[in-house]
Amino acid sequence: MQEQLALEPNTIHLWSCFCNEITDTSLLANYIALLEEEEKTKHQRFYFEKSRHQYLITRALVRSVLSLYANIEPDQWRFIKNAYGRPEISPLLPRQKPYSNLRFNLSHADGLIICGVTTNHEIGVDVENLTRTNDVLGIADRYFSSTEVTELFSQPNTHQRARFFDYWTLKESYIKAKGMGLSLPLDQFSFHVPQNTPITISFDPRLKDNPDHWRFWRYRPSNEHQIALAVESSSSSREMMSVQSYQIVPLQNWSKFSIIEL
Repeated sequence: MQEQLALEPNTIHLWSCFCNEITDTSLLANYIALLEEEEKTKHQRFYFEKSRHQYLITRALVRSVLSLYANIEPDQWRFIKNAYGRPEISPLLPRQKPYSNLRFNLSHADGLIICGVTTNHEIGVDVENLTRTNDVLGIADRYFSSTEVTELFSQPNTHQRARFFDYWTLKESYIKAKGMGLSLPLDQFSFHVPQNTPITISFDPRLKDNPDHWRFWRYRPSNEHQIALAVESSSSSREMMSVQSYQIVPLQNWSKFSIIEL
């Protein structure tokens, strides 16, 4: 894990960690050793073992990944939360150029944790397990914009569930990139997902955001999961942006990861 990775301008690295495959007890003990005392306390408070396991690997993942870009050991990273709860790198940590403007975002679903990393751009990621049994159409009808609801229900019945996850993951990725979570009303922005053309977003005037400042991607890392990625950028840099995908077992190994773009 000592090899350092170069993160070129306008490049996003997307890391996938299949947490259910990590069971080595000595490796898990090393993950616990990385945690701050507050994190160790939170780790023990989870009632279900699956939740404890996922939390532990998530914390090990972000520390291991960030150490690939900066000369900071995984156990030395410190984090703060913004006013809406989004974790960020502590400003008290020394920052080595060219990674003084490192940005990251995390998401997890049953069986998969992802971490998106870039520089200078705000970034948001979301992953969802496609096998979840929620009333997805009821959720859409309640929370999505009228434009999205109309488009969703115009789809054939066999396609509606897939379209729901397109919208849901994209919405989550956007509000996470903004760093404001669900304080942003989900019905005040709309995604447009035409075939074979880039995803676009439109905003209610109350949000005062510029659609030209955003770029979005959708990925299928496994048969059970869907990922959305949102990055804020200037209009001049949007077309130059590229995404590189990796798979990692924290503190052990990592490799390039072939991932399907939708």
